[in-house]
Amino acid sequence: MKIEQIYTGCLAQGAYYIESEGEAVVIDPLREVKPYLEKAKRNNAKIKYVFETHFHADFVSGHIDLAKESGAKIVYGPNAKPDFEFHSAKDGEELKVGKLTFKVLHTPGHTMESTCYLLKDEHGKDIAIFTGDTLFIGDVGRPDLAQKIVVDLTQDMLAGYLFDSLRNKIMPLSDDLIVYPAHGAGSACGKNMSKETSDTLGHQKATNYALRANMTKEEFIKEVTTGLVAPPQYFPLNVMMNIHGYDSIEEVLKRGTQALSPEAFETAANETGALILDTRDAEKFAQGFVPNSINIGIDGSFAPWVGSMIPDVKQEILLVTDEGREEEVVTRLARVGYDYSLGYLKGGFKAWKEAGKEIDQIKRVSAEELAEIVAKDNDANILDVRKESEYKSEHLLNVENTPLDFINDSMLKVDKNKTYYVHCAGGYRSMIFVSILRARGYVNLIDVRGGFKAMKESGKFNLTDYVCPTTLL
Repeated sequence: MKIEQIYTGCLAQGAYYIESEGEAVVIDPLREVKPYLEKAKRNNAKIKYVFETHFHADFVSGHIDLAKESGAKIVYGPNAKPDFEFHSAKDGEELKVGKLTFKVLHTPGHTMESTCYLLKDEHGKDIAIFTGDTLFIGDVGRPDLAQKIVVDLTQDMLAGYLFDSLRNKIMPLSDDLIVYPAHGAGSACGKNMSKETSDTLGHQKATNYALRANMTKEEFIKEVTTGLVAPPQYFPLNVMMNIHGYDSIEEVLKRGTQALSPEAFETAANETGALILDTRDAEKFAQGFVPNSINIGIDGSFAPWVGSMIPDVKQEILLVTDEGREEEVVTRLARVGYDYSLGYLKGGFKAWKEAGKEIDQIKRVSAEELAEIVAKDNDANILDVRKESEYKSEHLLNVENTPLDFINDSMLKVDKNKTYYVHCAGGYRSMIFVSILRARGYVNLIDVRGGFKAMKESGKFNLTDYVCPTTLL
């Protein structure tokens, strides 16, 4: 028997490959399915099932492509009504994979079709449970997403269902059961997940606030729904793609990895409504970029920030990447449903510059330089673009919070004619913020290199007292 957690850090997402006696099942696969197919081929195994724990909101699952390529059957629990062929498993139904048995546990709450899969060994002993977004390590799935899809639902109703699912289906199970969730810290599907990606159920019963033994349903609903903020706009669009289907990943890659000369790139930018997305790191971007580009670095929480900053998944995109990383960028965009990359700048920004095309730049300052500026000018404007929860936990005195998550609201606080120094936690999000506003005509924003971490470590800024955050949303 093999149980492998395939964890993707930038999405904070866990897919699973389980194999026994030449048969395999993949749970919640990512969009690019080749690694699962190659793994099964190497092991001389046949993928029998693709289990989906629910209709995901934060990524586009590879269930359709994987079933097509492998001949596997897609399985959902009760209440799922997708537009493609699948097996609708009943609550309590058992599915065999080699010598293993998976028992279907319908656990509505995060969504109405949410389902966990309880794994039993060849002797019938419960050994693991794949909980999707029903139970995380340290948290449970947020109950406010499905109401965006089914209008009759409310978050309190869903939280009530989740309370019942946890108490009646999960908590009675053995303490030594291993819990394998769909997400860890950094995902927007919960508000305070642990960085751990598996645990025993017994330890979760002892430490997870949502599994407190003496908790009433009313207390659960209040605690689970407190601190939630609006989910990213792309979440409902990803749900629809997971229900209705999508282009194959091979088509998306073929479309997105077309090499464009600087001239062809410029023509495409001028003649289409394509957005120019530069995925290099913030330092390289600041030194020079194609005018009107926005910067979201590939070496960070790339896909979730693309999803948060670009509201329409059908937006056409032109790419500027580090050389050799074009396919990686197109793949990571496709993971969250952005399938309409039109091509990339051949030779990267260097080729653009050598072709004599117009360039733009963004000024950056270090924490020490900013400290000197503030010492001379107490009225210097500083914007903190971290989440509100981070800001409330600890921030510079007399600094305004303008979260990147809600940039359209935040930009209303910015005067185009004034100079602002912009920081986040470490310098990743602030460059996204500055680049987007620059593309909208705000040319007086200066990025703070190293962000809050560098400013705190410098010891040259006055900070509020630290307060432990109750939510990471």
